[in-house]
This record gives sequence, structure tokens and C-alpha cells, in this order.
Amino acid sequence: MRPSGMASDIQYVVSDTGMGFCARVVCDLAMKSSWAALLRVQALPGKVQQCTMASVSYHIANLLEKMTSSDKDFRFMATNDLMAELQKDSIKLDDDSERKVVKMLLKLLGDKNGEVQNLAVKCLGPLVSKVKEFQVETIVDTLCSNMFSDKEQLRDISSIGLKTVITELPPTSTTLAASICKRITSRLTNAISKEDMSVQLEALDILGDLLSRFGGLLLTFHITIKQALLPQLASPRLAVRKRAIIAIGHLVMSCSTSLFHELIEFLLTELTNNSSTSTTRTYIQCVGAISRQAGGRFGEYLEKMVPLIVKFCKTDDDELTEFCLQAFESFVRRCPKEVSNFIPEMITICLKYVCHDPNYNYDDDDDNEDMDTDGQDEEEDEESEDEYSDDDDMSWKVRRSAAKCLEAIVSTRHDMLPEFYKTVSPALIARFKEREENVKSDIFHAYIALLKQTRPVVVVGGDSMEEEEGPLNMLQSQVGDIVRAIHRQLREKSIKTRQGCFSLLTELVLVLPGALDQHLSSIMPGIQYSLGDKNSSSNMKIDTLSFLNTLLASHSPQVFHPHIKMLVPPIVNAVADPFYKITSEALLVTQQLVKVLRPLDSKTSFDYKPYVKSLYSCTVKRLKAADIDQEVKERAIACMGQIIANLGDCLQSELKECLPIFLERLKNEITRLTTVKALTLIAQSPLNIDIRFILEEGFPILASFLRKNQRALKLSTLQCLDVVVRNYSAAVNASMLADVMKEMPPLINENDLHISQLTLNLLTSISRSHKQSISSIQAEILPQILILVQSPLLQGGALNAVLDFFRALITLSLPKLGFRDLLQMLIMPVYDTRLSSGPIHRQAYHSIARCVAALTEMSPLEASNVVAQFISDIKNPKSTELIILFSLLALGEIGKNIDLSPHRDIQNVILDCFSSLNEEVKSAASFALGNVSVGNLPKFLPFVLQEIESQPKRQYLLLHSLKEIINCESSSPSGVEILKSYVQTIWTMLFHNCECPEEGTRNVVSECMGKLTLVDPQTLMASLQQHLNDPSPLARSTVVTAIKFTISDQPQPIDPMLKACIGDFLRTLQDEDLTVRRVALVTFNSAAHNKPSLIRDLLETVLPHLYNETKVRKELIREVEMGPFKHTLDDGLDIRKAAFECMYTLLDSCLDRLDIFEFLNHVEDGLKDHYDIKMLTYLMLVRLSHLCPSAVLQRLDRLVEPIRATCTTKVKAHSVKQEYEKQEELKRSALRAVVALLNIPDSDKSPQMNDFMSHIKATPELAVMYDTIQKDALSTGQETMAMDTS
Repeated sequence: MRPSGMASDIQYVVSDTGMGFCARVVCDLAMKSSWAALLRVQALPGKVQQCTMASVSYHIANLLEKMTSSDKDFRFMATNDLMAELQKDSIKLDDDSERKVVKMLLKLLGDKNGEVQNLAVKCLGPLVSKVKEFQVETIVDTLCSNMFSDKEQLRDISSIGLKTVITELPPTSTTLAASICKRITSRLTNAISKEDMSVQLEALDILGDLLSRFGGLLLTFHITIKQALLPQLASPRLAVRKRAIIAIGHLVMSCSTSLFHELIEFLLTELTNNSSTSTTRTYIQCVGAISRQAGGRFGEYLEKMVPLIVKFCKTDDDELTEFCLQAFESFVRRCPKEVSNFIPEMITICLKYVCHDPNYNYDDDDDNEDMDTDGQDEEEDEESEDEYSDDDDMSWKVRRSAAKCLEAIVSTRHDMLPEFYKTVSPALIARFKEREENVKSDIFHAYIALLKQTRPVVVVGGDSMEEEEGPLNMLQSQVGDIVRAIHRQLREKSIKTRQGCFSLLTELVLVLPGALDQHLSSIMPGIQYSLGDKNSSSNMKIDTLSFLNTLLASHSPQVFHPHIKMLVPPIVNAVADPFYKITSEALLVTQQLVKVLRPLDSKTSFDYKPYVKSLYSCTVKRLKAADIDQEVKERAIACMGQIIANLGDCLQSELKECLPIFLERLKNEITRLTTVKALTLIAQSPLNIDIRFILEEGFPILASFLRKNQRALKLSTLQCLDVVVRNYSAAVNASMLADVMKEMPPLINENDLHISQLTLNLLTSISRSHKQSISSIQAEILPQILILVQSPLLQGGALNAVLDFFRALITLSLPKLGFRDLLQMLIMPVYDTRLSSGPIHRQAYHSIARCVAALTEMSPLEASNVVAQFISDIKNPKSTELIILFSLLALGEIGKNIDLSPHRDIQNVILDCFSSLNEEVKSAASFALGNVSVGNLPKFLPFVLQEIESQPKRQYLLLHSLKEIINCESSSPSGVEILKSYVQTIWTMLFHNCECPEEGTRNVVSECMGKLTLVDPQTLMASLQQHLNDPSPLARSTVVTAIKFTISDQPQPIDPMLKACIGDFLRTLQDEDLTVRRVALVTFNSAAHNKPSLIRDLLETVLPHLYNETKVRKELIREVEMGPFKHTLDDGLDIRKAAFECMYTLLDSCLDRLDIFEFLNHVEDGLKDHYDIKMLTYLMLVRLSHLCPSAVLQRLDRLVEPIRATCTTKVKAHSVKQEYEKQEELKRSALRAVVALLNIPDSDKSPQMNDFMSHIKATPELAVMYDTIQKDALSTGQETMAMDTS
């Protein structure tokens, strides 16, 4: 039945302009508020019609009519529909509709119903961007007027409305934003001076938002705003002071330098006067806020400000002390350079106040109590602690601020690590007993920050000399104290405390693996306690298991064996836990524990057998379960793989149950990759686990994976098949291999060399165990391999895999795959020029030559004929240059391993090729002579040395031959012994040629010297040092370059000697000759990149000279006339490029030793330099934005200007195409730097950066380029995180 007083049908039209249709919605309201509304939709008859401006206006008018209804439900629904319309991008309002909508929404702000009011406020957001400027002004004026209303509800809703409008103002429309901001600002500054507190609070809040978003547009009002805000710092109401401080913080981000100065001077004056403690607290809070927001601008005032705040620290007012310490933390983080002189004093103050607990007496004997106290005693301890707690005790806030300030100091001052371990570390360890949970957490965080700073610098290639011995040794000596302080905390009831302990211990073992070897008996009861059900939450168990996993991985297995009995039961229980995250983490721990129980790489007497069944049982339950989380499934598979690989010989009967489950998991698309990896682990176990009974079914499944479009699966499958073929060859039959081999041809190609390499490794393994299966490769697989050999991309591991395959294939003596057959197939592309595919790439000649050499090496009886044929081809006048080139390369590769001296005229044949007009042939001849000489050094080396002395015109090529000899022989111990007898002869000859005027020749001499020095460092290093004083700058540059070739990224016997004397060579950075200084920089760069430990301790003396070379020198710039044009040449450009390259390298390897602000000064200069240097400095800016964002943020305003200059530079008319391309590339690089800079937190608060961004968005060309770069940056970031499914 219908309630009385209700309309039978209330109809209104809802228009969806985005979808392009209109629908009539008929609402039958069954009962008001208690009955649900029943909707039935009747589509308009006929075709779907496009909504026009008129239909939008009509629809809006209908909605506005419903908004005047006396029924609050109608008003609510109509307002809600209006908001949906306004949020559509396609909606367009005519002037009349705009006016009516604005008027109605402003009216609804005073609606009696709160829900309608809230919806009306929300509508203002999208409306601002849809209506004209004067309508926005109307909205703002009305809202501002409402703020002074007597009705509190209207005031509140209007202030929310103003905040909404400010948030939604489009930043691109600066004229609208500026106009609106100016209207609001004058009204707000008036409101702030009113006596009504609630109005003041709302006005301050809105002003803060306004300054935060549009501070740069209000420059003309800044003085007025400052005058309105400063008196509020002395307001009797603390909430007003707090909001005034926030607004001042936003003001200083965009205010002028003079206003900033006035503001700081005002605070200095007030703090000096110290008229009342209450206002002093506020002023210090304000100083902290200004420092946080203004960053580097505040640095110059620290000299005056810090002594004042230090003075206030010494008062007995806890709240004041807390604010002082917070200000210190802000100074340390935001002005790291300028605060340096005050750091020791700040540390002293923090160490004093981190112990400040006047109302509590810590019992010194607590730490010596036995850890195994029963639960009742612990409860009594906690109750006795609670007796001391005092609600009015604020000292904990002081201790917390001191701990946070220490964390800031430790995080930003890597250079003070030794000092921290002497003073800060013992003090923090002593405070682990802190009674207040939140303070204890901050103390742990401070110590974790110290540990993170202590992590040894890891350099690519593993610089074995790179050890921060001092701090690590000091930490090692304090491990006992850390464990003693923590071991009682591990039995605390507080979960947060125990989580802090495990975070700290995790960081400790990451920094110092093996650190807890002697202390496990103190740690284990705490682990057991936190894994128990009574004392833990889910997160606590997960954190404990995560720590345990790290602990097991970072210590030797033997140290855990006494504790296994205690560890296994709680881990087994955790695997059975119903919460999947605990199970997942426990399976990881179990996998690690299995490696500890029975390490396969070392012998152990530990009896692991009692634990095998329990670990297997708990894991197999999870392995069988189908209805569990994906992560648990995968980890159960990996864990079971490890159990079988390490303990499978104790599980013979269980294998029949377990391995078939692996087959099932192989058939599942989600778990197949993890299962393949687990099977690989099992198959390569030295225990020879019997998996033969699953191979017949499993092999075809694995074969099918080779055609899946999932790269990671292909890689893992190829590795698995290779291991199975090598270790279980008897169980693999021909039909199983046939399934695999038919999938191989598409896998062998240059598009993915890693997959090609693994496929060839598998083929090689098959050839060694299943000769008959290989005979079928001729049709499809071998042609693919031959095509791969011709690829210019073939190198490294893939090329070695090809060579290994050919070596294995030639030993099989298969029909049509003998030496001559394979040789013909390989050399056909070189000799048969009629091939339809055209000439092959030059790089392919090198690969084919190596393959020919590999075949020849395995068939010594054929070697003589093959070599004779190649010599004949070189002599043959009808041979093309490409055939001669290949023959020379082949002779060189063969000659490395086979003595070719029986071919008596070989050296003269090769030497004749030095006269060729083709540079590639000359280079190949040089390569051939060097490598052939390696085969018989006593015969060929004297010949090469004699030719170098007697043939000055061929010197460069002959020196390359000598370089090949030295490189080959110095790579093996036997070769070094052979070479030693010739060292002195070669050395003398090299010094005869070290002053050659051609730089290319000098570089080859340098390389020979460097490589030879590695053979006999004791004698030759001293000789190099003596020649540093040679009067010839050419000789000095050769000697310095030679040092570059003694440095490699691998540990070498010469390293200690090099470290001792490299300083002498780097003194040439002060040489008077430009070339010597440049090569010194190149050598320095090599050391910084490959072995940073050589130069880290020298940076203090080297950096000033390095920075000196980044400056543009006018005396090195000259003009050259080229016909009617004058061209400017900068002779200093190369050395500047070398200097900036060194700077870029130092960011990766020695960042902690750099004064980053001094570094940034030179980066800033580089942004205004030549094209090449600008490109380098943009790369540096991107790196710096990630590595030290706070320092870059301080200099942001200065960095933006040169970037802006680059982006606004136009190429001169009639310039060549290359100039346009260079300028485009410069702009792209500059915008990449801008994207990186904007990723720094708070960078959007810089007025200069915001102004530049407005310019970019207003310039179509730059806007498009910027958007593309930003998308690329986002996708690159996501790709690195995403799983490889390509």
C-alpha cells in the first residue's frame, strides 16, 4: 500500500553525455526513508540520440529544480547526479547554466541536511574547472563571506569549500589561480587578526594550503601575510600557534631572500629576549619548521641560531628541550654542510638527553639476570615497572627526540663512523634497556642506521681490497655488548620491542656475516620464545622467521648444530600454521635449515637423521595441498627440492610418494617454473638421487616447455635438461631426446644469445652420452648453428658454447660430420661469394676463424694441411681481400695452440700482408703474427722484436703483434714463466719507442708496458716510477697510461704494490703538460671504476686537482680560419671531459668520500659547458637525485636555471641537420634530469622548479617530450620490479 502524501510518479531525466544517450529514469518512492526506492528505467524509443548542449542544459535545469524540493532525499539525489555530471570530461555548460549551478550549490551550503551540504561542497571541486573565471570568483567571495557567519556549521562547511577550491584550481591556468589567490588572501589575512578563535584556526589552515600550492603567485602579499602570521606565534591558544607555524613553513618556500632574512632576524631577536618560556618553545618550533621547508636557505643563519638553541637545551623544561632537539634534527638533515661544525656539540647533547629519565631508577643488575626467568617473574617485573610510570612524565619525549637526532647525524655523516663507534654506539647499546616502548624503538632505529652506514662498499667485480677495516673491527669488538643488551629484550612481552631487536640483529649479520657465531646460545631462547603461540602475533612470528633465515644463511652450518634440537620443533609448527604468510616464511627457513643440517660442500660429523622425517612430513603436507596460497605452493616445492637434494638418501621409500607430486606440479602452469628449478637442484645433487622412474613421463613435459613463450621457463628447462642428460644418461633414451631436439632449432638464434648458449650446452652434453641422437642434427639444428656463427652479435659465453659443441662433435667421427665436412660448412660463406644471403659481417670472420681453430685443435693430423692451405690462399694473387683477411685470422687462432714453425715461411707471408692497402687485412696480419708467435716463442719473438727495431714504418702493427703475445702468455702461469726470460729485452725495446709522436703507437706501447709489469711487478714498477721524472712529456704520458693497464677489476698480486705507489703516478695531475694531465685523469678513472680501494685514501689530495680541470680555460681557446669562416677550437675540452667522467665514476665507487656540496658546485658549472659535458652532467644529476636527494634539493634553485637555459635555447636558422639533432638530444637529456629531480621529495616546493614546469607545460614541443620521458621512466621502473615473462 502507498503511504499518504507521496507522489505516485516523480520523473526526471538523467543524461549521460559521455555515452551519448539519454534515458528517462522513473523513480517510484515506495516509502520515505524506511522503504527502498524502486527504480525502473524506460529507454527512449527510437534511435539513440547524441546529447546536445540544449539537452545538457535541460537536464541540468531539471536537476536544479529537484534541488529546491522540500524533500531532503530529492535534494540529495539531484546533487549526487549533478556531481556525476560535473565529473565527466565531456560536459559543457552554457553561461546561464553556469550561473544557476553556482548559485544553487552556494545556496545548498546552508542546507539544513548535513549530507546535502557535504555533497554540495564536493561538487565545488569539479565545478571549478568547468566554469568561467568570474564564476569561480563568485564562489570564492561567497565562501570567504560565509567564514565570518554567526552560524558555526556554515563557517565550517565554507572553509572546507575553500580548501576544495584551492586543491582543484588548475595549476596550468596561472592567471585564474593568481586572481583567485589574491581575492582569498586579503580576506584571510583579515580573518587571522579577528578575535574569534575558530575563524582564526580555519583561516590559518586555508592560508597554509594556499601558500603550499600557490605561494609563488602571492609574492605581492608575502609581507602582509608575514605581518598577519608573526603575532599569532604569541597567541594564548596553542592550536593557533601551531597552524601559524605550518603557514610560515609554507611561506618560506617561496618568499624573497629579504623577507626570509627579516623572518629569521625576528626569531633571533625574540629568542635572544626570551620573554617567556611558552613563546620560546613556539619560536624554536617555528625555527625547526622553517629549516625543514627552506632547506639550504637556512644554512647561513646556523652560526647565530645554534648557540641560542644549545643554551635553551640546558634548561629543565622537558618540552623546550624536546623542541630544541627536533630543531637540531632538522638542521642535520636539511643543512648537512653548514651544520658540520656543530655536530660534535650536538652529539654530546643528544647522548646526555637520550639517558634523561629523572623519574625512574634503572637497576644496574637487570642486565646480569639469568635470561631463563619464568613467565610469572616476568609479569612481576613488568608490574614493578608500571609502578614508576607517571602520566605527567614528559621526559620520554626528550629521549625520543635525542634518539631521532642521533639517527639523523649517523645517517648523514659517514665520515665520522670511527668516532660514532667510540661514543655513540656504546651509549645507544646501554640504552637498549629503555622502559618506554616507543623510545626504545627509536633507539633501535638509530643503531640500525649506524649499522647501515657501516655496510662495506660493494663494487662491481669484487674489489677484494675494499674493506672498511676500522669501523668493522670496532663493531666486531662490540658484538658481545650488543647481544648482552638485547638478549633480555628478546623475552619482553612487548611485540614491538622484540621486532626491533630482530630488525637490529638482521642488520648486524648483514653487515658482519658470522658476527653471532659465539653468541647463538644467547639468541636461540629468544627465537624460541617468539615462535611460541603464547607470546606472539602473526607479524612477530614472520619477523622472527625472517631473521632466522638471514641468520642461517650468514653463518657457518657447524655453529648451529648444538641448537638444532631446539630449532626444529618450532619451525615444523610454523610450517603447519594456518596463516599462509607464516607458512611461507617457515618454508624458506626450512630450506635454509636443510643446508645447515647437512651441508653438501663440506663434511660434518653431526647426526642429522633424527630430524629428516619431521622436516619431510611437514613439507610434504604443504606440497600435497592444492587449496593453498600460490606463494606457499612455490616455496613448498622449492623446500622439498632442497630436502631431497640434501637428505634424499635417507628418504628412499618416501621418494615414490613425493616425486610424482612434482610431475603433477610440472603440468600446472602456475607452479611449473618453480618445479623445474627444484628438479634441477635434485638432479645435480652429489647424492645421486634416483629420479629415473619419473623421467619417462617428465621428459616430454620438459621438452614441451621449450616452445612456451616464457623466457625464464625456457632458461630453467634447458639447465634442467642439461643436468639430467649429464647425470642420468642411462635413463634417457633416444625417443626422449628426439622430443627435446625437435624443439631446438628455433632456440638457436642471435635474438637471445643466453638461450642459444644453454641450448648448445645441452647439445654438447647429448653428444657426449648419446652419439646416435646427434647424427640427426644435420637437417635442422646444424644449419641454425652455422647461421649463428655468422652473427655479428656472437661473443662471450655463447661463442664458447659453439666452440665446445664443435670440439665434442668432431670427436664422434659421425658420417658427413667429419673434420673436412664441418670445415667446408664453416668456411663456405667466406669462399663462396655467390651465396644469395650476400656477404657476411666482418665480425663473423673472427667467429668462423675460432671455430676452424677449435676443429683443427681436436684433429692435429689435419692441422698441417689446413695451415698450408691458408698460407697458399694468402699468397694466391687471385684471392680476394676477404679470403686473405679470414686466412690470417684462422692462422692466428690455430697458431695460439699449435706450433706452426714447421711452415718455414709463415712469418714472412704474414709480414708481407703488412703492406696491404686494406686496413682490416693489416690488423688481421698483426693479430696473426702475434698469435702464431705464441705457439713457438723462442723462434718467433726475437723475429718480432728485431722487426720492431728495423721497420719503423710498420712499428704500430708490430707492436700490436707484441701486445697479442704478452696478452696470451700472461694469462697462464706457464706462459708467464716462458715470458719472464724475455722481459728485459722487451722492456728495453718498449722504452726506445715510448716517445713516438703518434699517440696511437704510444698507447700500444703503454698497454704492452702495463701487461708486462704484471709479469714481473717487483722490477718493472720501480722502472716506471723512475721515468715519471723523464724530461719528455711524451715519455711521462706513456708511463702514466701504462699504469692504467695494470689495474683490473679482479684481485691481482700487484695490487698492494700498486696501492703503495699509485699516488706518485697521480701527482702528474699537476704536470705542466696538458696531455700528461689528461692521461693521468684517464688512469685515475680506471682505478676509480675497477679498483676504488687504490684511490679512496688519496681523494683528499687528488680531488682539488680533479676539480681544477673542470674549469674552462680561456688561454686554451683559439680561433681557426677555415676559408671565409672562423671556427673556435677548445684545446681544453678533452681534459674537461676526462675530469667530468672521473666525477661520474666517483659517484658509483666513492660517494661516501666526497664533499657532495663541493661536487655539486662543479656539476653546476658543467651544466653551462660544452654539449658533451652537459650530457655527462645531466647523467650525474639523475644519479645524484637517487643517491643524495637532500643535498640536491638544497641546490635545486641553482641547478634549474642552466637546465632551463638549455631547454629554451633555439638553434640558429640555416644550421645543419646535426645541430638540430644535437639540440633535441640535449633537451631530452635535460628533461630526464628534470624528471629525476622531481622525484625528490619536496622538490615541487621550489618556486623556480614550479615556474620551469609551468613553462614546460605551456610549450607544446617540451610538453610532449616531457610526457614521453616521464612515461618511459615509469615503465622502466615497473619493468625492473615485474617478473620476466617475455
